[in-house]
Amino acid sequence: MGYELKTKENDNNVTEFIDQIEKEKKREDAYQLLTIFEETTGLKAKMWGESIIGFGSYHYKYKTGHEGDAPLVGFSPRKSNFSLYFATGDPNREELLKKLGKHKAGKACVYINKLEDIDIDVLKEFIHQSLEFLRKTYPS
Repeated sequence: MGYELKTKENDNNVTEFIDQIEKEKKREDAYQLLTIFEETTGLKAKMWGESIIGFGSYHYKYKTGHEGDAPLVGFSPRKSNFSLYFATGDPNREELLKKLGKHKAGKACVYINKLEDIDIDVLKEFIHQSLEFLRKTYPS
């Protein structure tokens, strides 16, 4: 996520954004994800850029001097799937991915097609773990 500097927190309306999702099933899953992320983080959803729904934020600074702000966790309902944003660099990430269910994992994102493909309890664990890892790694 760190390389997406154009992705800044803004005041766009999260529910208006979700309401624009054409496919009803995807829209329902997006609302369910919104609830899961809000309840698990205890943080209010904010739009980041045009299409990322983020929760909380942290300021990172790499050894290269590159720095910026990013959501602690988040998701984005893309056309073909959902992108879930968790902490990168977390040594426990692989363990949780094994238990998550049907997904594809990139460097920063975990991609799922629909909520019923994954274990919601593992998703919540992932959210908690990311928050903990980022708060330790980038104390404010």
